[in-house]
Amino acid sequence: MLSNTTANAQHYRQQLPHVNRWVIKIGSAMLTQNGQGIDPKVLSQWAGQIATLQRANKQVLLVSSGAIAIGMGQLNWHTRPTELSQLQTAAAVGQMQLSHAWQEAFATHGIRIAQVLLTHDDAADRQRYLNIRSSLQTMCQLNIIPVINENDTVSYAEIRFGDNDNLGAMVANVVSAGAYLILTDQQGLYDKNPRQHSDAQLIPTAYAHDPALLDIADSKGSALGSGGMLTKILAAQKAAHSGTHTLLASGAQPDIITRLSQGEPIGTLLIAHNSPQQARKQWLGSQLQIAGQLWLDQGASQALISAQKSLLPVGVTQISGNFARGELVACLNPQGKEIARGLINYDAQETQQLIGKHSHELTQLLIHGDTLIHRDNLILTPNAAHL
Repeated sequence: MLSNTTANAQHYRQQLPHVNRWVIKIGSAMLTQNGQGIDPKVLSQWAGQIATLQRANKQVLLVSSGAIAIGMGQLNWHTRPTELSQLQTAAAVGQMQLSHAWQEAFATHGIRIAQVLLTHDDAADRQRYLNIRSSLQTMCQLNIIPVINENDTVSYAEIRFGDNDNLGAMVANVVSAGAYLILTDQQGLYDKNPRQHSDAQLIPTAYAHDPALLDIADSKGSALGSGGMLTKILAAQKAAHSGTHTLLASGAQPDIITRLSQGEPIGTLLIAHNSPQQARKQWLGSQLQIAGQLWLDQGASQALISAQKSLLPVGVTQISGNFARGELVACLNPQGKEIARGLINYDAQETQQLIGKHSHELTQLLIHGDTLIHRDNLILTPNAAHL
C-alpha cells in the first residue's frame, strides 16, 4: 500500500513555482506524427511553453526523444528495431532533423539552443562527468537551452542508458535540478494499467522511494518509446537521490509545462525527501575519504564560517595531497583545525598555481571557474561552530 502523502502534497506543489532549474523530458509520441516525422506545430507549442519558463527566470534543460522515431519514419520502418546497428542508423538519420527542428522552434522566441549527446560512459567517468556538469551549468547561465539526447549512434549495449527517462534523471542529478518533468501519453501514474482496467485510479502524489510503486508499475512501453511506467518510476527514484522531485503528466494537456510550473495539481508528483542542496550536502557529509588539504588564511576561514561563501584561490596559503579535480578535500584554518570540506574544482597541480592570487591575476588559468570550491559543494564541519 502506498504511503499517505495527502498532508504533504499541497506543500510540495506550492514549492514548484519557486524551482529555478527544471529538466523536462518529452517523449517520442509527443513530438512525432504517430512515428511519421516531426510535427512542427507541436514543437512550436513546446518551445513557447519553455520560453515562458525562461522569461520567468527559470533555467530549463530539455531531454528530447524522437531521433530514432524520426529516423524510422525517414526509413519507412513501422516497427522499432531491436538490433543495435539498426537503432544507431535510425538515430543518425533522425538526429540532425530533430536538432534543426528544435533550433527553428526556439528561434522564433529568440532562444538559442545547444545539442548535447551523452552516453552512460560520460557519466561513469569522473572527469567527463565534471565537464558535463560545468558545460550544462554554463549553458543555463547564458540562457541557452541544452537539447539533450542519448548518443545512440555511437552507444553500444553495455553503455546505453536504454531510454531517455533515465537519461533525464542523470541530467537532473548532474545539475542538481529542483524538478524533473516527464511528459508522456498518459495522464500520470495509475494504481493499475489504464489501458487494460477501466477502474484504474490516478495517483496524484507519492514518495519516489515508496516500494509499493514498483508493484503497480507497468513495464510495457509504447510502440515508439522504449520505457513504460516502471522505467519512469526507476528514473524518478534516481532523480530523488539528488533531491529532485519528479512529475509525470500528459503532454496532450494544454499549456502543461506552464501550469505544472505554477503548482497546478496535474498528473503525478513523486516526492524526493530532501531539496537538491540538502541532498548534496548530506552526500558530502557522508564522504570519509579525504584526498588533500587546503590551508586558509583568517579572512577566508571567516568567509566560509560566517558568510558561507565559496572558497577563492586568494584565501589559500598552501596545499597538501595529490588530489584530482572533483575530489573531496579538507579546509584548515591558520591553526590547522578542519573547518570545512568540499569538492575541489582543480587538481593539485593546477591549485598550486592558483593559490594566493586574485581572480584578475589568473584569467588564463581559471578554466573551471573562479572558485576553488563552490559553496554548493562545501559543508562546514562540527568544529567550525566553535571556532
